[in-house]
Amino acid sequence: MNSSVIEFAGLTKKYGSFTAVDHLNLSIDEGEIFGLLGPNGAGKSTTILMMLGLTEPTYGTVKVCGINSTTNPVEVKRKTGYLPEDVGFYDDYTGFENLIYSARLNGIPDKEAKEKVKYILDRVGLSEEINKKAGKYSRGMRQRLGLADVLIKDPSVIILDEPTLGIDPKGISEFLELILKLSREEKSTVLLSSHHLHQVQKICDRVGIFVEGKLIAEGDINTLSNKLFSSDPFHIEAAIRQDEKVGSPDIVRNELVEKIKQVAGVHYIETFNDTFRISCAEDVSGEIARVIVGSGVQLIHLSGKEYGLDDIYNRYFEQNGNSN
Repeated sequence: MNSSVIEFAGLTKKYGSFTAVDHLNLSIDEGEIFGLLGPNGAGKSTTILMMLGLTEPTYGTVKVCGINSTTNPVEVKRKTGYLPEDVGFYDDYTGFENLIYSARLNGIPDKEAKEKVKYILDRVGLSEEINKKAGKYSRGMRQRLGLADVLIKDPSVIILDEPTLGIDPKGISEFLELILKLSREEKSTVLLSSHHLHQVQKICDRVGIFVEGKLIAEGDINTLSNKLFSSDPFHIEAAIRQDEKVGSPDIVRNELVEKIKQVAGVHYIETFNDTFRISCAEDVSGEIARVIVGSGVQLIHLSGKEYGLDDIYNRYFEQNGNSN
């Protein structure tokens, strides 16, 4: 059974009358990739600052690897690697030289540091850019270098704050795959803060939806989907082509609707000419296809859709009276 590596208990941060983080209670397990999801200004970055001991909570506590971030911030920083939204390097240093400098700051002897830096640069895909000045790096390369900088001290926890901003789609995909690979191989716990839903969904084991300082939902995609869309978690769309020899199109269509309604698990059907949108308790697309073909009409399209993170996110916003 996994143990909690990050623990928030009633964590609250107020700035005067404004509440940036409101009674956050959350546990994140060892080796887990957790996505902290929400719009800009939701309180994600403030939560991270409290985790790192860079700002004190008004109430509550946050512990990283069992260490209180407020009373022992230095110890927490030793256990944690942080990649901010805009990572800074010495532009006139090479990628290698920047990491050697970071290694020295972390007390790693030069001989060990040189071997370690070469190894890490290879792991993040920058081995061929080892002698290139950081000022010549692309945005995606700088983020990879930032991740390498995080890995220098072998952190137990990796915190990534909007790590893919400004990176092209191919670079984003490669960066996320790299995060996933490193987490699985190194057993690191990763907290990924983002407002990009599809990126979070791609690699995170669980997500937390953060709105106006409050954690309004948390869990894996299936759990959240089943909770929100318990009555009809699966949608099927089918399109047919009718032959007038079979009978009147309206009559054939109505008869087909009645037959589909008899399929176990089907809740309701909407028709748009010869297209059927069917809400079900589970994936019964095979049975629906058999019913359609058996009715003497031609099935030209059938597809299924499960609710994704964008649907979940929008539904929670609807329920909480926030349309932004």
